[in-house]
Amino acid sequence: MMASFKRWLSAEWRFVLVAVGLLLLVMSLVGRMLILQVLDITHGVDFLKRQGDSRTVRVEKIPGPRGMLTDRNGVPLAISTPVVDIIADPAHLVFTEDELQQLAFLLEMPAADIQNKLERYQAKRYMLIKREVSPIIADAVAELRIKGISGEEKYRRFYPGGEVTSHLVGYVDRKGRGQEGFENTYNTALQGDDGKRVLLKDLHDRTIKVLRQPKDPEPGDDIALSVDMRLQYLAYRELKTAVAKHRADAGSVVVLDIHTGEVLAMVNQPAFNPNDRNRMNIASVRNRAVTDVFEPGSTVKPLAVLAALEAGKFAPDSEIDTNPGYVRVGSKTLLDPVNYGLIDVTKVITKSSQVGMTKIALALEPEVVPNMLRRLGFAQPIDSGIPGESTGYFPYRERWRKIEQASLSFGHGVSVTAAQLARAYATVAARGEIRPVSFVKLSEPSKGEQVVAPALADQVIEMAKTVVGPTGTARKAASDLYSAAGKTGTTHKVGAKGYEAGKYISIFAGFAPADNPQIAVVVVVDDPKGREYYGGEVAAPVFSAIIEDSLRLLNVAPDMLLPKPAESRLVSRGM
Repeated sequence: MMASFKRWLSAEWRFVLVAVGLLLLVMSLVGRMLILQVLDITHGVDFLKRQGDSRTVRVEKIPGPRGMLTDRNGVPLAISTPVVDIIADPAHLVFTEDELQQLAFLLEMPAADIQNKLERYQAKRYMLIKREVSPIIADAVAELRIKGISGEEKYRRFYPGGEVTSHLVGYVDRKGRGQEGFENTYNTALQGDDGKRVLLKDLHDRTIKVLRQPKDPEPGDDIALSVDMRLQYLAYRELKTAVAKHRADAGSVVVLDIHTGEVLAMVNQPAFNPNDRNRMNIASVRNRAVTDVFEPGSTVKPLAVLAALEAGKFAPDSEIDTNPGYVRVGSKTLLDPVNYGLIDVTKVITKSSQVGMTKIALALEPEVVPNMLRRLGFAQPIDSGIPGESTGYFPYRERWRKIEQASLSFGHGVSVTAAQLARAYATVAARGEIRPVSFVKLSEPSKGEQVVAPALADQVIEMAKTVVGPTGTARKAASDLYSAAGKTGTTHKVGAKGYEAGKYISIFAGFAPADNPQIAVVVVVDDPKGREYYGGEVAAPVFSAIIEDSLRLLNVAPDMLLPKPAESRLVSRGM
């Protein structure tokens, strides 16, 4: 009996123990649910929800594409193309040897390089494997479904013009911020506005679906520059050829539309390829046409004569005695290459007579020539917005020494940029109307300011035509199709310690067609080597090639095939 009871008690006790245990378990679960869902004690339901979302829901940036830069005809100069950076989370990366080999094949990288880099970054949460792969490659990488490998969408800037437009367009850094040229100047307008999207991802960081897109990306503004790529290419070609031929250090060309002030071409040598920043030489980056200054030399002579005409002291046919071929000014002796004897003002320009120009300048009040040069834009910014733009150097004197007065009239003791000199010549070609220089395509010409009487500008144009004539110093600037006018310049290069012996700047500034000007062109070649270093030998041929091809591309009818006007625009004003 007792044994039977004990057996029963044992069975009953076991049941009770099991029942009590189950009850306690149920009570524990119910209590935990109450804590999490009702009381939210310790962590609560919100904590668990956040933990779950952190593993499955992501907010990603959608990059807004940067706006395009184009030429005046819509030709792309800077465009943004979608690319993907392939990245890894080394701390959570899991892959097989076969997957590593496939990844290396897609990214065109040695598998060992990827493995070594992962080992170096194994304690990190972010590692760039390869920058800027195409979306097609990125999709193929995603198909490998390697845990810890993902992609970051972005845009890569591409420059179709390469070296040809490098100094105008500039480039952007790795973060898409403009660094040089108009990428820098118009960075705010070009910059796109990023969007945002919420993604559902699995534990391998693979996108399951887009949950929502609260903000769409907005592209930056497209900007049409004033340059014409056809003219830009030919100017680049001619300048590069000349710099190589004469073994020069550098060079610049500026082409302006005289009716609007728009820059139709601006090139420099040396140049750089903005698509290959790894090989970029910092010395090649600056836009020399607006940053580098030089003494303009004899290209100032027509402008100084313009001041003399306005002062009423001289006319194109006024006689100047240059005998005996030199003139002393203070302690300095100024020479002509030969004794031109008794010549008129026009021939002073034709032959670029230093003696004749000096006598004209010293016959004027000291401020006459400086005032004219300032009106024509010397020492005034062109407001390009390009980093490092220079305004040049212009002397300001309460009292001018005679040698300073004379030197200024033939372009010594003053410095300009190629762009400033082009603006001055464009003003003369536009019959004395100066306009702001524009690097952006204009819907209509900006308002100009009449700084010189048209009749006086016409007389200087006629005199400048003789420079490219049979007896002038720039016969190589002439074209068989278009009339041209301009002036040569050859100056000693200025260094840190003054003029550098045996180093020159060769210049030609002019416009065409001379009888109905459309474009002004300035060519500057820095330190040509060899026997040829004069502006008429080095820079003038570049001018000739550029005007002939440019005017043809601009559909300007050749005027050298037409009968010459019966009357000259020269007007005698007397002494």
